[in-house]
Amino acid sequence: MYTFLIIVHVVVSVAMIAIVLLQAGKGASIGASFGAGASGAQFGPTGPAGIMGRVTAVTAAIFMLTSLTLAVISGSPSNDSIMPATMDVPASQPASQPAPAGK
Repeated sequence: MYTFLIIVHVVVSVAMIAIVLLQAGKGASIGASFGAGASGAQFGPTGPAGIMGRVTAVTAAIFMLTSLTLAVISGSPSNDSIMPATMDVPASQPASQPAPAGK
C-alpha cells in the first residue's frame, strides 16, 4: 500500500508540473499595465476556468490527499525497529581504589 501511494504521488507530481508548465501565463499581457489597452483584464475576472484549470485543481487535490495519507502512514508507530526493546547493560565493576601514595 505504501509503495503504491508513493508511485501515485510521484506520477501526480510529474503530471502537475507538466500541467502547470503547459498553461498560459497570466502576465502575458503585461503591456496592459503600462497603458497599452484593456488593463481591466490584467486584474479583473478572466471568465470561467478552462479545462486546464480544472485538471490542475483535480491534480492538486490528489497530490494533497496522497501527501497527507503518506504523512499519516509514515508517522504511525510500527513494530519494525532496528533498535532492541531492551539493552543488555553489563553490571558495573566496582571502582578500584588507588593505593595510598606514602606507604
